[in-house]
Amino acid sequence: MSEFYIGLMSGTSLDGIDAALIDFSELKPKFVAFDYCPYEPAFKSRLARLTSTQEPIRLEDYGTVDTQLGRQFAQSVLKLLSKANIPSQTIKAIGSHGHTIYHAPDLNSAFSLQIGDPNIIAETTGITTVADFRRRDIAAKGQGAPLVPAFHHAFFGKHQENRVVVNIGGIANITVLPGTSIDKVIGFDTGPGNGLMDQWIKHHKDLDFDANGDWASSGQLLTNVMTQLLSDDYFNHPAPKSTGKEYFSLDWLHKKVKGLADYNPNDIQCCLCHLTAQSLADAINRYAHKTDLILICGGGVHNAFLMDLLKQKSRCKVLSTEHFNLHPDHVEATAFAWLARQTMNHQPGNLKSVTGANKAVVLGAIYQG
Repeated sequence: MSEFYIGLMSGTSLDGIDAALIDFSELKPKFVAFDYCPYEPAFKSRLARLTSTQEPIRLEDYGTVDTQLGRQFAQSVLKLLSKANIPSQTIKAIGSHGHTIYHAPDLNSAFSLQIGDPNIIAETTGITTVADFRRRDIAAKGQGAPLVPAFHHAFFGKHQENRVVVNIGGIANITVLPGTSIDKVIGFDTGPGNGLMDQWIKHHKDLDFDANGDWASSGQLLTNVMTQLLSDDYFNHPAPKSTGKEYFSLDWLHKKVKGLADYNPNDIQCCLCHLTAQSLADAINRYAHKTDLILICGGGVHNAFLMDLLKQKSRCKVLSTEHFNLHPDHVEATAFAWLARQTMNHQPGNLKSVTGANKAVVLGAIYQG
């Protein structure tokens, strides 16, 4: 019999909602259907304001966007079910990541805050919804991120082959999958992914992203700028660690690069693309120097210039996760379907070797459908 779960993901790129329908009735999850719902510009602007560190948040704005996003998540589920021609009664549960508006795991009062009201998702769809995955890990003294490495381990791990899964969203992270059971799986955020590049091109050209990395590739790599960018303590801070766009922001860029306004904007874009590739390569060389294969997922896989840089800086073969029957755009939503299944089966969803938690815990809160 089929065992259907749905995963919902809204990432730091602020582009829209990924919805994946997965069948877990076999040893390896089977991808069934996927749907992507882009945010309308007006809503994207409201959501972006909530994630900005430049201005205070009004509680009315917070509550309104939380409700509106919950409704959009619910509609994404209904659209996906219609597309797949599968009745809602056959879905075991929905795993909704929500949208992170602030991630602060290193404060004395550590927290990670996601919005997209799961009550609305459960009520509208009639399907039990699992949400708020990160805070239980933080309660267990973990970083609350990254959470997808547990899924990476289950889906992409292979005996006798050392692999690294690289996810490039707004923030980039890696999962180190050793080829032996002796070594632990580790994973962490390496630093900026697409986020800084997206913000920079939005500021200068009013574009949401740098298609194929064409603007970055038109610029020159500036050694002095790269030195300033890579001097940030985060890159040398040991794992476990996690970060977000509230840290790697345009404000961070202005503080790091002296005389930023004096440089050609496309040269800075080139440097930001190199920063993503270099920080990823440095992290892999430091924590997984025996890697046999690197698997890429996330939106960064569509940046041809970034992919070329990663291949140049890597010491092994680099492939998209599509070579392993999971499209790079579908991995994170699939991971949250898997995490929902773990929760519903009373199984841990975190890896303490990844997040630094003091124990493995069952993640999330369950909202009955």
